[in-house]
Amino acid sequence: MGIARFSIIFIFSLCCFYNLQAQDPHFSQYFASPLTLNPALTGKFDGLVRVAGNYRNQWPTISNAFRTGTISADFQLLPGKLPVYDQLGVGIMGMYDESGNGTLKNNYISGSVAYHKALDENGYHHVGVGMSGTFAQWNLNAGKLIFEDQLTSLGFTGNTAELIDLGQRLNLSYFSFNTGLLYSGSTNEYNRFYVGASMYHINRPEKSFQGFGVQAKERYTLHAGGYFPVAAKTMLFLSGNFQSQHAAREIIGGAALGWMIDEDVTRPLDFYAGSWLRLGDAVIPFAGLDYGRLRIGVSYDINISGLTQASRRQGGFELSLMYIQPYKDRNRKYLACPSNF
Repeated sequence: MGIARFSIIFIFSLCCFYNLQAQDPHFSQYFASPLTLNPALTGKFDGLVRVAGNYRNQWPTISNAFRTGTISADFQLLPGKLPVYDQLGVGIMGMYDESGNGTLKNNYISGSVAYHKALDENGYHHVGVGMSGTFAQWNLNAGKLIFEDQLTSLGFTGNTAELIDLGQRLNLSYFSFNTGLLYSGSTNEYNRFYVGASMYHINRPEKSFQGFGVQAKERYTLHAGGYFPVAAKTMLFLSGNFQSQHAAREIIGGAALGWMIDEDVTRPLDFYAGSWLRLGDAVIPFAGLDYGRLRIGVSYDINISGLTQASRRQGGFELSLMYIQPYKDRNRKYLACPSNF
């Protein structure tokens, strides 16, 4: 293997460890992964049970740089027993995240709870607060690491001055506490809008394989969106998301149009197409399909950053699935819940 190839792997190994210190795993389809975005989104949907799954493969041509997957479920508690239009939800989520072709493997399990209080007699406006706890376990295969001083003008030496045993598998675990707020509203039964904020790693848990006392940095998120009819059988979805964690910043926003293809009451069929933009990083075309209570979303990051020479403008493939079990009472009044965009 030539030194150029090693250099590329080394660059993305650095990206992997930058990610370790600076950013939590995240999705371009953040709107389809509610329990990783804001604990206050727990239970905020029009139904009894919501099940969601997400998969992302970023830079697969460069040693499978990042692969992330989640599965989650959240539930309505005490439906019909709370004050009219109030909602109480609990949720559970599992997530795995692999970096550097499996060099770093992270597993997470979270539990969350949220309460949403109706602000008006029609149930069109709600404010919610949520919290979650996450247990994380990380595994580092040091034998797969490549450091800068192993690459010389003579080629790959295999020797490094780093204070780490390259034959080890290192492990760490920690617990993180998170919280969030959410406002959602509607002016009628045909539109909806929302704005939310969340904070993760409030307790700043220690994350260090070598006992250096490195603490997880707080992650702050601000997100908003809306759903508006624009013509007969046509809807416009808008959403944006800002995240900040230590030195890392991410701003992403975009829109999609939805077309009603089949108006069947029990199994309507809708198609969506649009695009999002992550500033300074990627253009993200998106397509989605609703069939009854099932939603499927597909997107692909087209890299436009300074890494295009290595990535060849290839970014990340992402797939999302979501199913919402409806209320048994089909005459139950509409609730102004955020859309999945």
